[in-house]
Amino acid sequence: MIARLKEQGFDLAELCEAMEVSRSGYYAHRRKPEGARRRKDAALRPLVAAAFERSRETYGTPRIRHELIRQTGEPVSRARIGRLMDDMGIAPRDKRSFVPRTTIADRTAVPAPNLLLDMPPTTAINQVWVTDITYIQTGEDWLYLAAVMDLHSRRILGWAAAPHMRAELVTEALHRACSTRSTRPPAGLIVHSDRGSQYTSALWQNNLGLLRMTSSMSRTANCYDNATMESFWATLKAEAFRHIPATQQEARILIHDFIDSFYNTHRLHSSLDYRSPIAFESYPYCHLN
Repeated sequence: MIARLKEQGFDLAELCEAMEVSRSGYYAHRRKPEGARRRKDAALRPLVAAAFERSRETYGTPRIRHELIRQTGEPVSRARIGRLMDDMGIAPRDKRSFVPRTTIADRTAVPAPNLLLDMPPTTAINQVWVTDITYIQTGEDWLYLAAVMDLHSRRILGWAAAPHMRAELVTEALHRACSTRSTRPPAGLIVHSDRGSQYTSALWQNNLGLLRMTSSMSRTANCYDNATMESFWATLKAEAFRHIPATQQEARILIHDFIDSFYNTHRLHSSLDYRSPIAFESYPYCHLN
């Protein structure tokens, strides 16, 4: 690919940088016999295909590259993986654009301030949790899903689904998140949400108080204040729902399978040095606060 683009007048240094290969590596590759390249491709094809299948057909070249390097201990470029994927006719599913639903606010409630605006990045788990609600379309009716994520590890700690979006839904997700941790979360842990009526409700705020947690809320009509959760919803909808589930129970099964059997345990996350959330939490530098 680099050779073809170079012949079209592109700068070699820029091409090598874009393809994540060194110039010396490029020239060494050009000097290799074609047979060696074919043998290497033949050895890599089943590994690429297996990594793609394990990802439930969601990984692109960056994640497959990191998985293969960890698996084999040998370097491999994104360009090579991309070429092999093209040859095999495999490609990750496109992530559908996600447009946040309008938050239904209680105009009589006093929202909490946004404590994340001037806050430095987290240094450990259990410093900041983020939470939100989304909608899942089913053949029966809308299913409402609430989830709580640890901002440091991106792990979904607790989730709850119901045919309503009352305050009980988000409170159930919060208590499930607390149950996930082996020790009680530290006093002052920040729980960030939007300004929806569920989060300004007495039920939610009273539960935060009992758990010694601190409420933080996004600015009005600003979905980017909770961008991490918005990104997770987009990932969930693109990768877990390849069809509209016929029933709400089927949707719950798909949610459980994606979050608890794949996302938390296996899905590589670019912001976590291409580790899964649970694998990231097992490292010494990701300690309990």
